[in-house]
Amino acid sequence: MNQYPTHTRRPWLQRLPGWTGAALMLALLGGVTYWCFGEMYHEGWWGPFYIRLVYLIPFALMLALTLTAFARPRLGGWLLLAAGLVLALLLMEPRLESGRLVIDHDFSGLVIAGSIALFGALFLWEARSRRRWLQQHGPAPQPGSWLRRHLPTVLALGIPALIIASISAVMLPVVLTRVDDGDRGARLIEGNGVTLIWAPEGPGWNWKQSWGGYPSWAAVALYGVAPAGMEPKAGYRRTDGSWEQLPTAAEMARTDLCRYLSADGLVLLDEAQNIWRMPTVDELVRSLGQHGANAGCTWEGQAIPAQAVCALRPDKETPLWAPDLSPVYYWAADEYDARRAYFVAYNGMVNATQKNGGNPRHSYRCVREP
Repeated sequence: MNQYPTHTRRPWLQRLPGWTGAALMLALLGGVTYWCFGEMYHEGWWGPFYIRLVYLIPFALMLALTLTAFARPRLGGWLLLAAGLVLALLLMEPRLESGRLVIDHDFSGLVIAGSIALFGALFLWEARSRRRWLQQHGPAPQPGSWLRRHLPTVLALGIPALIIASISAVMLPVVLTRVDDGDRGARLIEGNGVTLIWAPEGPGWNWKQSWGGYPSWAAVALYGVAPAGMEPKAGYRRTDGSWEQLPTAAEMARTDLCRYLSADGLVLLDEAQNIWRMPTVDELVRSLGQHGANAGCTWEGQAIPAQAVCALRPDKETPLWAPDLSPVYYWAADEYDARRAYFVAYNGMVNATQKNGGNPRHSYRCVREP
């Protein structure tokens, strides 16, 4: 970011904040690029094309902030400070529960927000140092080399381009060759020591709720608690949506939604039929497949997150998954601890999250014996 010839060059201590800010911004830009494009291919490759673009919004914003900070450090510094503050407020998710202010702390997110604000301070320092130096020494001629004059911009564009090209070279062949036979009915999946019938599309598989998302592990587990349904349950979920107590794996085994499915898996009945149930982590992992073949995956209950060991690389394909829908994770019947439950990704990754969590990519699929 040096704009001065050797004889008028600022002392290196004065240039250090600018160098540090530039290096850290490039590192953060690279990380955001990797995350955005990786998640687009992993989670966002379904449905209309604009779904994919949503995942790239953070990348576009970070690239714009980086280019602005390199070209105009003062403006970029203030924008970075504002962006860090806004991101911190969003990640803290302040809300009222039973008349009390509750704030969730996303520690990793707050670290990123704080880093962005720090980078803004470094660029403001750089802008102040430049301004003082120019006031004392006057304008200096630009370096003769085009690359030296535009090096920050070249790096800000070149580093993401290399990352995008590398990720796309690996992931595009995968997502473009996915198998989808179009059958959303009940499917028999056997192999790798597991033989199960998986529920057809409907209340037993990818059942969206009125609010547009899929039910959480806790909501599935408590479906059969009177009154049967997704409504708040006394002693568990309050009418304002907050939770008093989370269900256990034992309650999942007694009252989960799957037990109320009709034999054909298409209708939820008033009384438990005990034909269908939620699958275990082991059953989900062993049923993963690729191009119609069982992937031969196993999971030994390692610390989470953990990648299952597979003979083939499993993918989001029929008959187990619906490639045209958003879910890329299935809830398992097992709980990790009192607050978290397991879920399995289509690529064999096993993890756990809050039982009362869930998002448009977390769903479930009931199973029964043949």
